Amino acid sequence: MKYIIAIIRPHKLEDVKRELLSEEVHLMTVVEVLGCGRQQGVTEIYRGVKEVDNLLKKIKLEIAVNDNFVERTVDAIMRGAREGEIGDGKIFILDMQECIRIRTGERGGEAIG
Repeated sequence: MKYIIAIIRPHKLEDVKRELLSEEVHLMTVVEVLGCGRQQGVTEIYRGVKEVDNLLKKIKLEIAVNDNFVERTVDAIMRGAREGEIGDGKIFILDMQECIRIRTGERGGEAIG
């Protein structure tokens, strides 16, 4: 079992969701986050004053999958999120020791879905 965390641009969420659904990945958690990376933020001029904001709005996807879904999940995220520019995002893959479905008590791969 793996826990996949992806940080993507907000406007790419619908594209990523569409790609994930095409790979039969239906279960995910979506969180709006702020972060900074190689993009170095955004420079704006507001009322004649230059402002630099290095915390950009991003979307964090959290997806638990069984081992046989890891590559197709990663590929789907990459297809949906890639623009070929700095700031496209990152994908982290973590080993997941256990998953428990609260309602039934199922454990492991059965609890993921």
